[in-house]
Amino acid sequence: MNFQRGRQREEPEINLIPMIDVLLVVLIFLMVTTSYGKFSELQINLPQASGDDSKVPLSKPITVAVDASEHFAVNGSRTAFTNVNDFAQVLRKAAGDQTDPTIVINADAKALHQSVINIMEAARVAGYGRITFTTQNQIK
Repeated sequence: MNFQRGRQREEPEINLIPMIDVLLVVLIFLMVTTSYGKFSELQINLPQASGDDSKVPLSKPITVAVDASEHFAVNGSRTAFTNVNDFAQVLRKAAGDQTDPTIVINADAKALHQSVINIMEAARVAGYGRITFTTQNQIK
């Protein structure tokens, strides 16, 4: 039964403004109360080396390779790594009469960071400040 024959029925309206206000308040609340990750909480043991300024003359590069198993090679010749000072002597021998050759480090993607740092530290001990790294483009 329809008791309101002469009246037209009003369509209900959905007012979006109060809903948007509530969502903005919730968004502001979440932004204010969110705790962001603190990087100081991460315990990371970084490899250590000290560096000095050096000259930049051009010279023939010395290629040093290291693989994931920590096997080293200097100019294609396999070399054992015992300590930084001994490896610095190997680099000096490979350099010959060059005063500041460029050391090119070819490191395996899974090689330990410390292995690369050891090469860099040996180059510093040997007095060589020009170090570069090789990379390989990924083929898709």
